[in-house]
Amino acid sequence: MNKRQFLKGLILFFPAGGLAGVLATTVRGKETGGADKKTEASGGKETKAQPNGSYDPGRHNYGMGIEIDKCIGCSRCVEACKTENNVPREPFFFRTWVERYVVTKDRDAVVESINVKSKISKEMLQDDSEVLRSFFVPKLCNQCANPPCVQVCPVGATFSTTDGVVLVDSNRCIGCRYCIQACPYSARYLNPVTKTADKCTFCYHRVVKGLLPACVEVCPTQARIFGDLKSKASRLVRLMRMNKIHVLKPSLNTDPKVYYAQLDGEVR
Repeated sequence: MNKRQFLKGLILFFPAGGLAGVLATTVRGKETGGADKKTEASGGKETKAQPNGSYDPGRHNYGMGIEIDKCIGCSRCVEACKTENNVPREPFFFRTWVERYVVTKDRDAVVESINVKSKISKEMLQDDSEVLRSFFVPKLCNQCANPPCVQVCPVGATFSTTDGVVLVDSNRCIGCRYCIQACPYSARYLNPVTKTADKCTFCYHRVVKGLLPACVEVCPTQARIFGDLKSKASRLVRLMRMNKIHVLKPSLNTDPKVYYAQLDGEVR
């Protein structure tokens, strides 16, 4: 009996809730390392080292802002994400992706993921005279403060970190797909190699070293803004203060931490 089969057998007998705290501490310890100085991910400024010379997650609460008007649909973010995080190259596995919305004069909205090259929607081939507006919307895991995926995981493999990122421990995940079904944003997939759940992590391995997520770093128009919600000097906080901000599916009360500026009402 391998480890995954053993964990499946424990689901009925061992409550997962008590494991989450210990798991979060263990995984965070693996992903965060010591450094004399850290570069603040939201502003590129150096910050003073912690007393013990290591990253302190309690001082941060990360989020991402997206300015819809600036996205040009170049998909550099998608390619950078796949390369940085070893996402399978097949055109149906994504940690982040870009959707194109075409709104016609009769108010119908047609949506297509521009990253699925093998599937071109005939509906997108609209007569220009019939198109009212079109725009691109980047999508990713919303790093919810009240994540449904964490609630349904039977073994505590999915958990929230102290600094506001939802992670998956691939060593503990049993591939039951409960979290994939529970995610209201369709932001998770089952990795075909590891047979475990996978999703965007805000490039957590980079963030704890003071670096930006790969998708943010390569965006040519700076449509993506990553920052610390606890820092008043963060670009993300300034974006939220100076724009009308929306989140996806607010009625679900998941408290998403991906914030959209200039979001069209047709986006779902």
